Amino acid sequence: MTDCHCMTPPFDHRELETTRVGVDETNGRYGDVNIETCRACGRLWLTYPVTYEGFSGSGRWYRGLVSADLARSVTPETAVDVLNGLAWHFAGGGLFRSSGERRSGPIWVDLLG
Repeated sequence: MTDCHCMTPPFDHRELETTRVGVDETNGRYGDVNIETCRACGRLWLTYPVTYEGFSGSGRWYRGLVSADLARSVTPETAVDVLNGLAWHFAGGGLFRSSGERRSGPIWVDLLG
């Protein structure tokens, strides 16, 4: 099913079931790590939203399609590496001034660097 809503931003949280993985505290990120399952097609998405409250417009989120095996094995500390290893992902939020766009390459979750 390639025409599912989960493949086209903006995304609707009501169409997804969220399973919390935990919080990535690496480098003071405090990024929330979740696995979202599309209620329509069953695709699994690794999501990583992070915001630096002291910096206006710093909020960002990433969302990458993962296999069931990867979804079961991901931890808060490995989520960034998993997303960086994907051929493409979605990104959005205040930092990007976007409700979601398809991107490739490494994700940017650290405040500095």
